[in-house]
Amino acid sequence: MPSAAPLSANTASMTDKEKSWAIAEDVARMAGVSRSAVSRTFTPGASVSAKTRMRVLEAAKTLNYHVDINARNMIRGRSTFVGVVTSALVSPFRAQLLAPIAHHLGTRGLLPILMNADDPDQTGYALQMLLSYRIAGVIMTSGAPPLALAREYLERRVPVAMINRAPELDGADVINSDNAGGGALAARALFDSGVTRFAFVGPHTTHFGGRQRCGGFVDALASLGVRKSRVTLCNTMIASYEAGQLAARELFANADTAPDGVFCGTDMLALGFMDEARRAFGRRIPDDLRVVGFDDIQHAALDSYRLSTIAQNTDTLAHSVVDMLSQRITDFSRPADVRIAPVAFVRRATTG
Repeated sequence: MPSAAPLSANTASMTDKEKSWAIAEDVARMAGVSRSAVSRTFTPGASVSAKTRMRVLEAAKTLNYHVDINARNMIRGRSTFVGVVTSALVSPFRAQLLAPIAHHLGTRGLLPILMNADDPDQTGYALQMLLSYRIAGVIMTSGAPPLALAREYLERRVPVAMINRAPELDGADVINSDNAGGGALAARALFDSGVTRFAFVGPHTTHFGGRQRCGGFVDALASLGVRKSRVTLCNTMIASYEAGQLAARELFANADTAPDGVFCGTDMLALGFMDEARRAFGRRIPDDLRVVGFDDIQHAALDSYRLSTIAQNTDTLAHSVVDMLSQRITDFSRPADVRIAPVAFVRRATTG
C-alpha cells in the first residue's frame, strides 16, 4: 500500500475539469491509500479505519470526487436503479406519492428513474432506456401505464411492484388503498348528513380504483336502505378538474333528478364539480349540496373548498411498495404479495 503523506496544495492543484471528473485512483493517490480503501470508504458497512476514512473523505472533497454508480453496478453485477413508471404527473396526488417513494428507495440505497407513461408513442423507447440501465426493479403507480408494460419487465425477470392496480399479474406485488372501504365511508358520511339523492362521479368502468370506490359506495348505501333509484352513477373517462365540471353539468341538467349528495372518486374531480355546481347552478355547499372526495390532496384543505374527503396514506403506500420490491429483488420467485393500506375519513365543511 502506498505510504501515507500529508495533503498539500501542490497535490491538489488540478484544473476545474479534472476535479469534476476525478476517479477513485486520484483519491487513493492523494490520500496515500489503496484503491480498495477508497472503495470501502464509500461502501456502507465496509470495514475501514477512522484515520483512513478521514484521509479519503478529505481527498475526495478536495478533488470533487463522486462515486461512479454505473461503474459500481457493473462490478457488482446488480443495479441500484429502480424505474418508477407513472402517468398524469400534473396530478397533485401523484406528486404527493412520488416524494415518499423516492425517500423510501433512498433508505434502501436505491435510486429512482422516473418514466412518464402518458405518451404511448414514447413508452416503448422508455422501456428500452430503463432496461439499458439494468434496473433492479420497477414501481408502477395507478393510472395509464398498461399491464402489458409490467408483463414485459417480468418476462425479463425484472421485479415489479404496483400501487392501486388490480392484482391480476402473476409475479407482481401490489399495494392498494382500501378503495371499497373508502367508498363505504363516503356513503355513511353523506347519509348521516341528511342526503336523500346520491351520485358517484368517477371513472368506475375503466379504472381499477374508481371501480372499487364506486362499488363500496353503492354497496354501503344499499346496506343503509337507500333504493337504487336514489343513486346515480356518472362515469368519467379521466379523473381531472375539467371532468368534474362536465359531470356537474350532466347531473344538474335535470333539476328533478339532481343529487344533493355526491361522492367524487378523486379530490380533483370534486374541486371541479364543486366550482361548476356553484358557478353554473347556484348550488350552496353544504346547504344545497354535500360533497366527499378521495385522496386528501393539499388543495382539499384550502379555504375555497374545505372538502371532506377520504385520505390515502401516501407514506404507507410508498413504504409498502418499496418493501415488497426489495424482497422481490432478493427472491424473484417468491409468491406474489397483495397488501391493503387503510384509509380515513377527513371531515371538513362540505358535509356540514
